[in-house]
Amino acid sequence: MYKTAKIAARASATLRDPRWSSVMARDVSQDGLFVFAVATTGIYCNPSCSSRRPRPENVRFHTSCKDAELAGFRPCRRCRPEQPAHQARQAERIVAACRLIEAAKVPLTLETLAREVGLSRFYFHQLFKNHTGMTPRAYALAHGAGANVERGDDLPLAQATPLPELPAGSEWFARIPARRRDVAVGYLCGQCSLGEVLVARSEYGVCAILLGDDPAVLREELLASFAAAQPAQGAAAEQVLARVLAFLEAPAEVLDLPLDVRGTVFQQRVWRALQQIPPGALLTYAQLAERVGKPGSVRAVANACAANLLAVAIPCHRAVRGDGGRSAYRWGAARKKALLEREAGEPAAQARLG
Repeated sequence: MYKTAKIAARASATLRDPRWSSVMARDVSQDGLFVFAVATTGIYCNPSCSSRRPRPENVRFHTSCKDAELAGFRPCRRCRPEQPAHQARQAERIVAACRLIEAAKVPLTLETLAREVGLSRFYFHQLFKNHTGMTPRAYALAHGAGANVERGDDLPLAQATPLPELPAGSEWFARIPARRRDVAVGYLCGQCSLGEVLVARSEYGVCAILLGDDPAVLREELLASFAAAQPAQGAAAEQVLARVLAFLEAPAEVLDLPLDVRGTVFQQRVWRALQQIPPGALLTYAQLAERVGKPGSVRAVANACAANLLAVAIPCHRAVRGDGGRSAYRWGAARKKALLEREAGEPAAQARLG
């Protein structure tokens, strides 16, 4: 009787744990946030593992592979939780293809791009569209190249216009606006000298870095863009938050994390131009408009800066009015002033905002 009650209690605890629903749904967005182990097999898996689902009373949740192994479990041979997630490996291939398109000095074909990243032509085309929201041809056009590549054809991409190199580790996903507001996003809040910070991450990378005075307000701001966002759990999420907080204290350094950038093609071009402004330097909105090839779109450029969700990682604080005035800033004029002074090396900027 006691043993039966104990099993029922453990099963009930598992069923109440929000992570159990992710396991049952094989939610790939949760891979890397936690693993689950099965007491009867001694194996731990990713939430997305395709193996047969265990009985809830046999499940144990762990925040990392290391924790699971310390508890005596071994990794699943099917989902390989100790290795980079499948989605992450796919994303790396698409990032590599984007780099090839951006830096091409000779015409490229769809088949050439697919071969360079180790995929078949048709699978590459679909995967590229799934990750970026556009075809390789559309991506090339968005980066100033006349392209004629569509699904299944083998016509060449026109020579792409070389762009200045982004800082090392500053990875881009060019994504058309997120029409699905229910995309899975986990977030954590912390503090730095700029005030309260909210960092959100999707399966593709950091999708929001918000600054403010009240975590509750920041959460509301995040939910306006990602309605299904939930508090994150686990060591991986804590590490991402720590790296972002360290970066905010030293914005002249590089944020060595992938970014999930969601916006229109025009907004992405503006944000890319912002990333190419070195720390300590400034550009006017008119200069930014010229850089993105739209000299008559100064107001649209300013609006793109205001729509940026990735504070400092996309440095919209380096954009100023034509008269040199610092103008408005999504996260407050005081923060903009502090960031610019910090990048200029002024000691007073290190003090915490009041």
